[in-house]
Amino acid sequence: MKTRVVWEWERKKLVDSLISKGYLSDEKVKGAMLSVPRHEFIPQEMRMHAYRDTPLTIGSGQTISAPHMVAIMTGELGARIDSRILEVGAGSGYQAAVLAEIATEGEVVTLERIKELADYARMNLERLGYANVEVIHAEGTQGYREKAPYDLIIVTAAAPRIPKALIEQLKEGGRMLIPVGGKLMQTLMLVEKKKGVVVKKEICGCVFVPLIGEDGW
Repeated sequence: MKTRVVWEWERKKLVDSLISKGYLSDEKVKGAMLSVPRHEFIPQEMRMHAYRDTPLTIGSGQTISAPHMVAIMTGELGARIDSRILEVGAGSGYQAAVLAEIATEGEVVTLERIKELADYARMNLERLGYANVEVIHAEGTQGYREKAPYDLIIVTAAAPRIPKALIEQLKEGGRMLIPVGGKLMQTLMLVEKKKGVVVKKEICGCVFVPLIGEDGW
């Protein structure tokens, strides 16, 4: 079994690689990714690969995103210390933990439609002390109106279009990141709400698991 020192060394090596390749430049995101133990969000049999820059299976046909994609999305999202953030697609809870490290005086609400994964994410986050994250077992395309509006929304599954409910729940001046396209390939879109107008910008190509739900696949 690897020691804490070895895990930390592997994590730093990964972060340094992301910086050198141009995926990671924001100091807040760098600090968050150095702090969050990615191996704690991965099934035991996969932990040897925790700090490789690749997606990994977490069960139920789902994956934890590759670290470079987490770095890109977190950097583009622009979370602040007091941000209220909605994540659609909790998975094992890793992305929520990275956001929670930045929004220490804010709140992260993360939705997961698969109950086993919602329970797994909640267990991981509670075990590691992320008190500013709430995991909700819910279908993500409808968002979570109880805590709306949100400063930021991040969707970690591929949508055929941008769900209307998520646009409605985005605060004026807010930002949303969402992969949009087909089931095999998508474009990561930055969506901003400016004076009631939705402004879209393409960030990069990407591949995510499908967003299943009423306004998804």
